[in-house]
Amino acid sequence: MKLKLKLLATLLISQLSYANTDLAMGPVEVYSEAQLIRWFDSNEHLRQIKADECQIVEDIAARAQVVEYPAFQFLYGDMLAWGVCVERDVELGIFYINQAARQGLPAALEQLGRYYANGTLVQQDQERAIPYLREAAALGHLKARLLLAELLLKDYGSPLDYEDAYRWLYNTSTANEAAHRRIAQLRRGLEQRMPANAIQRAKMRDTFW
Repeated sequence: MKLKLKLLATLLISQLSYANTDLAMGPVEVYSEAQLIRWFDSNEHLRQIKADECQIVEDIAARAQVVEYPAFQFLYGDMLAWGVCVERDVELGIFYINQAARQGLPAALEQLGRYYANGTLVQQDQERAIPYLREAAALGHLKARLLLAELLLKDYGSPLDYEDAYRWLYNTSTANEAAHRRIAQLRRGLEQRMPANAIQRAKMRDTFW
């Protein structure tokens, strides 16, 4: 049954994409998942939807609701949460962001962790933020790695997380000088709380010669 629904959804999406070519400003192609991930990383996705004059909202909704692509679930959820090109519905928006997080989308995991840490749209709960940030950090999300370490240094989470947090920071590469300095600062903070053997293990893991 689910396969049939997805096949129907694919047909619907094709029809919607074709219909969108008749709009005055010209056709806007459906975004690729790679495009979306780049926009998520730079927080440009909602701006891009506005710039394209909300032409493919139906396509986005179909990919999120029926086909259940995580990148589109996150995009649609953020649109709902902030009322971009759709009627604002915070609860439903958080639902779709959660669905994307359940499928392991790093941007969704990081955003939920950040929202719980800061109390954005949800009740503030730094402890609840930790599992989302851990998962996103393990998947290589830079902002999640930074925020996770910041929360740990504020005594949220568990000391058992220090070694992983340190290892992820130690193995992070970035051309952003501010982020590079912040990583060094956070590493120093974690080092003050970790035994020497744990620091050494963290530096040795994921190292290839």
